[in-house]
Amino acid sequence: MNTEPRTSHWMMNFAKLLLGRKMLIMLLTGFASGLPLLLTGSTLKFWLREEGLDLSTIGFFSLVGLPYTLKFLWAPFMDRFVPIDFGRRRGWMLISQIALLLAISAIALTNPLTQVPIVVTLCLLITFFSASQDIVLDAYRREALQDEELGIGSSIFIYGYRLGMLTSGALALFLADQDVFSWQDVYLILGACMFIGIVATWLAQEPTRDYPLPASIQEAIVGPFVEFFSRPHAIMVVAFILLYKLGDSMGSEMISPLMVDLGVSKTQYAMVVKLFGMVALIAGGLLGGLVIYRLGIIRSLWIFGILQMISTAGFVILAIAGNHLIILTAVIAFETITSGLGQTAYVAFMASITNKRFTATQYALLTSLMGVPRVIAGSTTGVLADWVGWEIFYTFCTLIALPGLLLIGRIAKLKANEPSGATPYTQPAEHSP
Repeated sequence: MNTEPRTSHWMMNFAKLLLGRKMLIMLLTGFASGLPLLLTGSTLKFWLREEGLDLSTIGFFSLVGLPYTLKFLWAPFMDRFVPIDFGRRRGWMLISQIALLLAISAIALTNPLTQVPIVVTLCLLITFFSASQDIVLDAYRREALQDEELGIGSSIFIYGYRLGMLTSGALALFLADQDVFSWQDVYLILGACMFIGIVATWLAQEPTRDYPLPASIQEAIVGPFVEFFSRPHAIMVVAFILLYKLGDSMGSEMISPLMVDLGVSKTQYAMVVKLFGMVALIAGGLLGGLVIYRLGIIRSLWIFGILQMISTAGFVILAIAGNHLIILTAVIAFETITSGLGQTAYVAFMASITNKRFTATQYALLTSLMGVPRVIAGSTTGVLADWVGWEIFYTFCTLIALPGLLLIGRIAKLKANEPSGATPYTQPAEHSP
């Protein structure tokens, strides 16, 4: 049987979707979502370390990321209320993006060495508005795309997200390493980059709905939790979300201080760790999508989780070898590829267990849980690394990933023992009875 015409037709439809307006919006909104993260994370920590702050203080700065873990608390209000005439989703998008532009730019008026409380406050505002933007962007993506468009839409969004991180990581470090720009100048420039998100919101169309909005704030708050936690094995799924990227998250929190201690310059860090890593990430994302399509989400989580462990172990070798360009490049490239693979499967898993009627709140809950290891465990990474040294620290980060991998097996067995369609682990929740 000749399958060439069918393949050609599928490829043409895919190319049309990929180059269409929807995917442009996904790319630009992904950029706006990814931009703020490193400005209160690794980029800020590089600046703090250069200013002379100790590792323990730098590590505790991870606590400013708490809004990312608590965003499900105010997500129901963004589901229930329409703030301005832009629409329910686009209105909240615009408000959060303008607030981010102002908060990021405000850090340019501070000195992080002498004004730590002010910097912490501004960082908390940034993470709050960033988490709010993520709530509405996740809901917008779920509602603006058809079911068959969600896979490629999520991938494009992640690419945009990583471009935003590249801008606030590699570009920020490169600019700060030039004599022309101070760190304050860099934060002004990056604050202005939020105009990209505002343009995307202007171009976007408010999603149409074929389901009723929550009738009251009580329904908006209670309904998503009742629906999710009434499912069989919901607690085990929550445990998996908490543990799957624990080791990877802890290791990532201390990469910037490790680079400083190894003597890696800001330009070298930007070019190798960020720019080359971005190329590797794109390759990882494309490969991840192909593997998930071929093997399914559960088996992909197994494979990518093991690869994440191996990549974390690579930093043990790097810590021993020191500032060795070839080893540095190889470790960063492999870590970035596996991070892209794991993130693709991780996001696909969470999307597959979200009920469309409660998109914003349920997705906010799941992504908040995803951020718990990065914030809580990440806050202790500086103390741990200072205490045991880089080699033992990254060995610990490698081994702590094992519990999450073991839970994949439990989830897969439970799913196999249940009737077909009984759980939404591999299909959208609204398709489940």
